[in-house]
Amino acid sequence: MTDDASSPETPQTRLARKLNLLLDLYEAEGSEALTYPEINRHMSQRGTPVSRSRWAYMRSGDSSLATDPVLLRNLAEFFGVDRDYLLDDAGEIPKLVDTQLELLRTLRESRVRNFAARQLQGISSETLVRLRQVIDERKWGKGVDDADSEES
Repeated sequence: MTDDASSPETPQTRLARKLNLLLDLYEAEGSEALTYPEINRHMSQRGTPVSRSRWAYMRSGDSSLATDPVLLRNLAEFFGVDRDYLLDDAGEIPKLVDTQLELLRTLRESRVRNFAARQLQGISSETLVRLRQVIDERKWGKGVDDADSEES
């Protein structure tokens, strides 16, 4: 994973990245996407309830840093990672997590391609080209003109 050098990662965004990676990995392992009520139920059972707004701020990195070590350890335990993973401010992603995340990306891209192939049968080639341009624009931050110039 590469970070954008123009925007240094803060402790808040680092925690958010780690939480979102754990949520993605949970889903990648074949589970349904976790909901806030499930997270809160688990945290409440361990004496560290988390409000809906706090959970949203923790996931977005838009608020003050969550520093309650008991809460962070309980979250790490819930996801089955080292109890200090969310407390570690080094920002390193364990190799296993990085590998699993890469697998997740591949699986998601494959699901999208398979879905698109089923849904887009019979659509004109011009529409498919435009659709690809829009996807590239969203994925890579390119404008439509940038995508067109690459084909030339």
